[in-house]
Amino acid sequence: MIGGGQGSFIGEVHRLAANLDGQIELVCGAFSSKPEVSKASGQALFLPENRCYATYAEMIEKEATMPEGERMDFVSIVTPNHVHFEPTKLALEAGFPVILDKPMCFDFDQALQMQEIIGRTGLPFALTHTYTGYPMVKQAKSMVKDGTLGKIKKINVEYPQGWLSEKLEDTGAKQAAWRTDPKRSGKSGCFGDIGTHAANMAEYVSGLKITKVLSRLKTVVDGRLLDDDADVLLEFEGGVHGLLSASQISTGEENGVKVRVYGEKGGLEWKQVDNNSLAVTMLGQPKQILRAGGDNDYLSEMALAACRIPAGHPEGYLEAFANIYKNFALSMRAHAAGRKADLTIHDYPGIEDGVRGMALIDAMVASTEAGNAWTDVVLK
Repeated sequence: MIGGGQGSFIGEVHRLAANLDGQIELVCGAFSSKPEVSKASGQALFLPENRCYATYAEMIEKEATMPEGERMDFVSIVTPNHVHFEPTKLALEAGFPVILDKPMCFDFDQALQMQEIIGRTGLPFALTHTYTGYPMVKQAKSMVKDGTLGKIKKINVEYPQGWLSEKLEDTGAKQAAWRTDPKRSGKSGCFGDIGTHAANMAEYVSGLKITKVLSRLKTVVDGRLLDDDADVLLEFEGGVHGLLSASQISTGEENGVKVRVYGEKGGLEWKQVDNNSLAVTMLGQPKQILRAGGDNDYLSEMALAACRIPAGHPEGYLEAFANIYKNFALSMRAHAAGRKADLTIHDYPGIEDGVRGMALIDAMVASTEAGNAWTDVVLK
C-alpha cells in the first residue's frame, strides 16, 4: 500500500475491503510522505520492520528485487490526487499491477500517459469507483443491458454531501485541506471528488457514455479555492439526456448517492441509503422492490456474484468496496496464469473509466468557464 497511514480515512477502508474475502493480505507499505509516520503506521499494522518503507520509490525498488512468492503481488495506492501518477507509473514499469483510488490522477495529460503505460505493460489495473460494487447496482446494469426497460430515454444521478458546508480547510481538517487545494486536488473540487463517482454510476448502469455536458460548477463557501457544488445537464450516446447533481455543501446530507434510469418500458431507481433494494417501475404495473441476497435466484448472475449472504442480512459499503478487490484478485490470478480474465460477471472499473473521469472534469470546468455552454467530452 502507498498512502493510507495514520490519520488517513480511505486507507483503512481499502485494507478492510481487501481483507474481507481472504484473497489478499497486506505485506508491505509506504504509508506516508513522512518516513517516521510511514514506519510507525506499518508497525501498527504488525508488518515486519523491513517491509515498512520510508518512500514508495524505495518500496517498489526493493520489492522488485525479491524472489517471486515473497515480494508484493500488486500495489494499492490511496494517496491524494497529486500523488497518484508517479507511484502508479513506477509500479507498473516495475511489473506490479495497480489498484488506485479515484479520480485517477491530477490532470488529463497524466491520464493519457497512464493509459499508454497500461496498454504497453498489459498489467491489470483497477480504479475504486466503489458504488459499482453493490449487488443491486449490478442488477440494475443487467436489467438495462438485457432490454427489460426498453430503449433508454433519461438518466438522472445525484451525490449530495454536507460535510464541507463550513470552511473546514481552515480548521486543520486534513481531508478537507487537500480536497479544496488546487495544487493537490486538481482543477475541480466537488466534481473531481464525488461528481466523477456520480458520472461513473450513470454510465455504468445505463451502458451509455456521456458525450456532452452543460455544467454549472459553483463555489458556495466564501474563500474556498475550488468548486463545492455542481449541477449539470448531460447528453449521452444516441441523444439520451439526463441530469447530474453533486454537492458537498448540502447541509445535513451524508453520502446520498442515487441513480435513476427511465426507458420506454419501465424505470428503475437505486439509492445508497437503502442499497439492498432496487425499485423497478414497469409501464402499467405496480412498483416492484427487488432485494439483494445470495438466495434470491431472480437476480442476474452478475448481481448474485456480488452477494455473499442470504436475503435479509444487509450488505453495505465495505462489501461493495470488497467486490472490486475480490474481482481484481480473480484478474490477478488469471494474469499470473497467462490467461485473460473474464470481466463479464466479475467486473471492476479500469483505465477507460479513469480516462473518462478526467476528460469529464475537463469538460465540466470548460463548460462553466464558457458561461455554462454545451461542451464535448474529448478523450484525446
